Amino acid sequence: MKNMADVKAQFAQLVQIMENLRSPGGCPWDREQTYESLRQYLLEETYEVLELIDAKKYDELQKELGDLLLQVIFQSQIAEEERRFSIVDVLKNINQKLIYRHSNVFGDVKINNAAEQTINWEQMKKKEDVNRSAIDGVPRQLCALLQAHRIQAKAATVGFDWENAQQVREKVAEELNELDQAIAAKNNEEIEIEFGDLLFTMVNLSRFIQVNPEDALRKASQKFSTRFREMEKKILSTERSMENMRLEEMDKVWDEVKNLS
Repeated sequence: MKNMADVKAQFAQLVQIMENLRSPGGCPWDREQTYESLRQYLLEETYEVLELIDAKKYDELQKELGDLLLQVIFQSQIAEEERRFSIVDVLKNINQKLIYRHSNVFGDVKINNAAEQTINWEQMKKKEDVNRSAIDGVPRQLCALLQAHRIQAKAATVGFDWENAQQVREKVAEELNELDQAIAAKNNEEIEIEFGDLLFTMVNLSRFIQVNPEDALRKASQKFSTRFREMEKKILSTERSMENMRLEEMDKVWDEVKNLS
């Protein structure tokens, strides 16, 4: 059991520190910040947390989670100064939301698995706003892959979804064929549309095979980057330059690096 007195004391100290930093006698840099100027730091801190999770460096998470929490406190302090809301309002809101939308824990709704809870969560949102679309609530700032993933997942909660992965796999083949036709016709507008449809369907497939497309693509990019740098080192060690090599030669070195990783 956590020492709640400790939690409260540390949280209160953090809030007080931020208030002091933003006060007339505080730090000039902190005082100059706005909701907008802090956006980049909020994003950076989020990605730093993700990097540690990807690297499974869980012992280092406490520092980066603290930096991420600071951004929440910072934004809330600015809002309090403008008499919009305070960190207390932020906490009240999330507490109320968690209790209300977890009627299986704090109410009498029967939930058997995570999939049912996802559906229940969306149904609770709908009760809060009857005019709400089933696919509302997906931030426009999300990268396109995650946008597609979240929109599809939300549509699935009302039954608008494929029945199985094989159906999606067949749709991938269909979309790839349509892309080939657009490429053959040299229709740039259609090529973009069909390529987008193919990506969207691939994201659908990722849901059915339980793979997060953003994570998968990020890891693939990291793997490529690691292997590419190793290939560069290997080529440099032979006192050659990639610019002066044929593709077939580079492919041979690439395969050597790939076989070692």
